Amino acid sequence: MVIDCHVHVCAFTPEHGKMSQHLLSTLPFRFMRWRLGMRGSDAQTERDLEATMVQTIRDTPQIDAVVVLAFDAVYRDDGRFDDANTHLYVTNDYAIELCRRHPASMLFGASVHPYRPDALRELERSIAAGAVLLKWLPIVQGFNPADERCFPLYEALAHHNVPLLSHTGGEKSLPNLDTSVADPMLLEPALKRGVTVIGAHCGTKSALGETDFLPQWEQLAREYEHFYGDTAALNLPTRCYAYTRLLEDDLLRSKLIHGSDWPILPLPPLRLGVGRCVAALAEDNWLKRDVQIKECLGFDQDYWLRAGKILALSPSPLQGEGRGEGRSSRSRYA
Repeated sequence: MVIDCHVHVCAFTPEHGKMSQHLLSTLPFRFMRWRLGMRGSDAQTERDLEATMVQTIRDTPQIDAVVVLAFDAVYRDDGRFDDANTHLYVTNDYAIELCRRHPASMLFGASVHPYRPDALRELERSIAAGAVLLKWLPIVQGFNPADERCFPLYEALAHHNVPLLSHTGGEKSLPNLDTSVADPMLLEPALKRGVTVIGAHCGTKSALGETDFLPQWEQLAREYEHFYGDTAALNLPTRCYAYTRLLEDDLLRSKLIHGSDWPILPLPPLRLGVGRCVAALAEDNWLKRDVQIKECLGFDQDYWLRAGKILALSPSPLQGEGRGEGRSSRSRYA
């Protein structure tokens, strides 16, 4: 199976989560809402976004399924819900609901803040509901992956063989609470407990002037067999510098997993040449454009199939679609 392990969804109703007015007013989100044709911020907006996601995946035959990521709220150090600092919140139940409606093309990515009092219970519930990974964004959600409160979650993830997808490096789409936790080395306690860890974005910078954590990501990739990185948002001008290092080293190439960070805009790196860049920009489907750019960059078959293997997904019995095994016919959420 060819899986995109990094696809976001938004929630606009209290039962599904929230988007703050601050976030809705920012330039990146105003642009994405305009580009996706989203109006308002209510239940109809959710339905419209869901329909767009379904059509986008359907129109990207190279991809069999995507991991739809929940996104937990911010919790204070004492475990209390922090509404004021929560700008993006997508409940696990909403992500499960979407995956149950579209089991052939969507896989559930859970999100559980480790400081919430019921963190371990919520993780176990999510895994029982079919979660294929746990998603974290520490610099936005406001916690340290090396904090001992994370350790019980690491033990559970290792026990159930469920990977951790954790943001590494910079972040500019969402307000940052603590940039000191962008370092991939903070994920070492998870690795030492046997968790398969995917360092999202490979520790790259999201803006000029930020600390580059690509060297730290590389160090962990060389030291730990079960440490990987996804290529989400690497097709941005601020992150694409990493391609030179990642694609020229055989070991590092073997640690890369496909992710798009949809609906983030993918832009072709200039290394493709003018003709290929123009051709890529002509593709309106951003999920498909991300795939096409990476095909032009020379990502091989092992790369495209790696996410499915790491997430321990069985190949679909369907043939003839996608990159080899066809779209999933999974009924995990039924």
